[in-house]
Amino acid sequence: MLTLAGGIASAGLRVDLIVGKAAGHFIAQVPGNVSVFDLDAPRVLASLPRLVGYLRRERPDVLYSALDHANVIAICARFLSRSRARVFVSVRNTLSAKVLGSRSRREQLLPALARHVYPLADGITAVSEGVRRDLVQHIGLSPQLVRVMPNPVVTPQLLELAGHDPGHAWFQAGEPPVILAAGRLTPQKGFRTLLHAFDRVRQRHACRLVILGEGPERDALEALVRRLGLEGCCDLSGFASNPFAYMRRARLFVLSSAWEGLPGVLIQAMACGTAVLSTDCPSGPREILDGGRLGTLVPVADPEALAQAMIEALETTPDSAALIARAQDFSLDSAVREHLRYLGLELSRAC
Repeated sequence: MLTLAGGIASAGLRVDLIVGKAAGHFIAQVPGNVSVFDLDAPRVLASLPRLVGYLRRERPDVLYSALDHANVIAICARFLSRSRARVFVSVRNTLSAKVLGSRSRREQLLPALARHVYPLADGITAVSEGVRRDLVQHIGLSPQLVRVMPNPVVTPQLLELAGHDPGHAWFQAGEPPVILAAGRLTPQKGFRTLLHAFDRVRQRHACRLVILGEGPERDALEALVRRLGLEGCCDLSGFASNPFAYMRRARLFVLSSAWEGLPGVLIQAMACGTAVLSTDCPSGPREILDGGRLGTLVPVADPEALAQAMIEALETTPDSAALIARAQDFSLDSAVREHLRYLGLELSRAC
């Protein structure tokens, strides 16, 4: 959303970024041409009254929301404020899989809320065909309501940042090859499966594993690293403000998720010319990797299959040109043009 906001603002439109709380790792990356409105809410539901106030005061032409809880609040706020803003919502994950993988009562209510509330929006975007299909087949939305609109994950800045030194000793010349993964340390990302797979790989190849990201599973994952005896060859490096420098220098990028929407990190690694492989999870990897032509697809939660695919990838020279070319389908310029058209923002105003 930061990338898209900056791209639309650069096209000549005023863009406000409305957040429940202006905090977190990415706050420093808000583009300079985008204004931040901090609702200062402890949780998404509590942001509703202040979002209503924003709509009445600022009177925007379009309100574009992402993530399911925020989407419901955005639609409700439009009606409560009696705003004339057109409301569009973006679904970024495979909702049925997300609910199946959660024990939260709030998450379990999301399909029913989406089924009743999403049709009240002026438009619904899904980041991949798999997400769109899930909304139609499992949530019950009309196919005519949902438009596939991929995230803008490849930017000129990405390639510039990829040229930087990651500042990690394992990426220096002469060191063993590094397998890279990135994402929040949560069950969704399948890092336990990845660690078990890597334990098998290192018995065949001298290599190392770096996982970028933070999250609630850190303690459990660190304990698994110790139990498997991986302390000297596995590093849970935490959040990285420039993951692209790691991607450019990694020998292989692995996505081990149980579910996704459109995994941007997979596309970004491809944009760096790095070999990739992924679980065949719902949704996104199969579309991104052209059915497995650009990277092996393996079953979810299968460490043996994942290990074998990692070994084969380490022993194969990647077609970097093909990977880079496919990644350009998810460029910022393309996404901005598509969004301006779909959101009904006249291109003549963006000059």
